Amino acid sequence: MSFFKRIFSSEKKEQSFSEEAKQTLDKGLEKSKTSFFSKLTKAIAGKSKVDDEVLDHLEEILVGSDVGVNTTLKIIARIEKRVAEDKYLGTDELNQILREEISGLLSETNLGEATEFIIPIQSKPYVLMVVGVNGVGKTTTIGKLAYQFKKQGFNVVLGAADTFRAAAIDQLQIWADRVGVTLVKQQMGSDPASVAFDTLQSAVAQNADIVIIDTAGRLHNKINLMNELTKVKRVMQKVVSDAPHDVLLVLDGSTGQNAFEQAKQFTTATEVSCLAVTKLDGTAKGGVVIGISDQFQIPVKYIGVGEGIEDLQVFNKYEFVDSFFK
Repeated sequence: MSFFKRIFSSEKKEQSFSEEAKQTLDKGLEKSKTSFFSKLTKAIAGKSKVDDEVLDHLEEILVGSDVGVNTTLKIIARIEKRVAEDKYLGTDELNQILREEISGLLSETNLGEATEFIIPIQSKPYVLMVVGVNGVGKTTTIGKLAYQFKKQGFNVVLGAADTFRAAAIDQLQIWADRVGVTLVKQQMGSDPASVAFDTLQSAVAQNADIVIIDTAGRLHNKINLMNELTKVKRVMQKVVSDAPHDVLLVLDGSTGQNAFEQAKQFTTATEVSCLAVTKLDGTAKGGVVIGISDQFQIPVKYIGVGEGIEDLQVFNKYEFVDSFFK
């Protein structure tokens, strides 16, 4: 641990999740929570205890909230066990039971607690490659990450390796200017690997701490995607031998089950090490975070719960569940 600086370390996690952050999370999940509980209230109307009929309705609601079938079945099984053990559970207790059992389910993963990235201070630069389809909030996530890192005192360089869309380069330039970090770019249509190579060379020359590489947001087919991302990695390793240190997949939470499918596609195409789920504030599909956390053995590191530059939060599964079922 002495060789690393951990941003928002696990030791500081409880302190770093401020009251303001909690309020933002509560507000960001308001649509998901309202939708879920309006359906739940209707489902248990006139019921005094949790029985098979209530559980059937709950299963439908969880699946309809994009928690995912497999995760929903796990949650229902846990609640069925509680019903069998306690003999009688009132419907007025269901909210607390859901909170406890979903928290318990997520605690059983082997991923440990999500924290921000570990930045090695004796072997610079740390290289983060960001992947995801167009429109998921990839560029915005990169900009907000750059802001967080810059605020922590790190020297950050961005690489515009999504060269297939002029808008992607322009948007990244706007974020670089806004945050006050260096952007390395080439003309639209340039070789993405060439941009990544130039970015790392520039970062090394500047003694930068962190490099964030944007990549093309196309999902035309897995083979081409794999070849492209593999080439970018290979070329980066000519400058930094173990780059990239992390591959962050950005998913749009408002797309529900499409986010699951994108996660499957990208994890097949490349070695994704962590996930960010965006746009949760504008959707009733916030349950997708629970399913993704459970189904993929890849940690959700960040969630987007607002448009503000501070509204990209480290994913705390306990605070998330607490806000969802508050």
